Amino acid sequence: MPASEGRAEGIAARLSDLGLTTRVEEHAHYASIEAEVPEALPADAWRDVLAVMAEADRFGLLASSLTGRTLWAAVHKEAPATGDVRGPGHQR
Repeated sequence: MPASEGRAEGIAARLSDLGLTTRVEEHAHYASIEAEVPEALPADAWRDVLAVMAEADRFGLLASSLTGRTLWAAVHKEAPATGDVRGPGHQR
């Protein structure tokens, strides 16, 4: 199992342990993790969720009145080039 896949599966497992429903997908250059965040997630649980998400190379939260709240994370298969540290569209 590639290291990125192992990291992604580990992040997903820890989020599942916190009660979130997760899914992992492999892409050409990264593995992605998504987790639906229930409205009833206690405020103190967010600290644990964010600690897990911080293990990813990138992460964020999508919130919509139509689709609810979805956490997303990406784990690079290779170390990003120095110019990609700030994300797409922000390279020097």
